[in-house]
Amino acid sequence: MRLLLDTHVFLWAVAGSRLLKPAARRLIEDADEVFVSAASIWEIAIKARLGKIKADPGELAAAINTSGFFELPVSAVHAAGVARLALHHNDPFDRLLISQALAEPLRLVTVDAVLTQYSDIVLLI
Repeated sequence: MRLLLDTHVFLWAVAGSRLLKPAARRLIEDADEVFVSAASIWEIAIKARLGKIKADPGELAAAINTSGFFELPVSAVHAAGVARLALHHNDPFDRLLISQALAEPLRLVTVDAVLTQYSDIVLLI
């Protein structure tokens, strides 16, 4: 199985957070490939700059590879795919992650139940 981690799940995974339940951690460990979107690093950078989270975007970008994950760049196809999505969710980062998951295809691992309205590609943990 090929997974795309949403931003929260990525942060919890690299921090070893207890918020990432053992079943979710096993899902990630057992996956064939695990991707983290460049959009997640962008989201972290913006939220860190605004003081909403304490995180170093550069360190987290490096943590993608050191964690055994793969970086998923944002392509024009991913960006354009957002226009075809229903307006179930207003967060532009989450909408881009959905578009990426649909285009690649990947299973999006998230804690955001609203995202399950888009497709069965969303894995709610």
